[in-house]
Amino acid sequence: MARELAAATAKTDEAIGDALARGLGLIRARDFFGAHEELELAWRAAAPAERDFFQGLVHVAVAWYQAGRGNHAGCERQLEKAARRLARYEPAHRGVDVASLCAQVDDARASVTRGSLALPAPKI
Repeated sequence: MARELAAATAKTDEAIGDALARGLGLIRARDFFGAHEELELAWRAAAPAERDFFQGLVHVAVAWYQAGRGNHAGCERQLEKAARRLARYEPAHRGVDVASLCAQVDDARASVTRGSLALPAPKI
């Protein structure tokens, strides 16, 4: 039984890692909707201690998606949620430079507060 549980856990961790890699790649490619979909898969499969990390990344993708759609309020809300969820994973988690990402989210929040949705793509 323990061997089967360990194998299932390893398979889940691999699936989470794959979804994370695909999601980050889609953010880099500026496909924020697709990134949201991939990162949501990781978030739903993650252990409770990591769910805020993945959900924070989902919020990043959705914030940039909303900026591209011209949705000021939606972008602003998503950036706020991203900042709140990612902060506890600084400086880095699962190979992601969370400190840098949080700084980029803060810069985006300042830009949105000034009324601009012209956000540079996050460098993840």
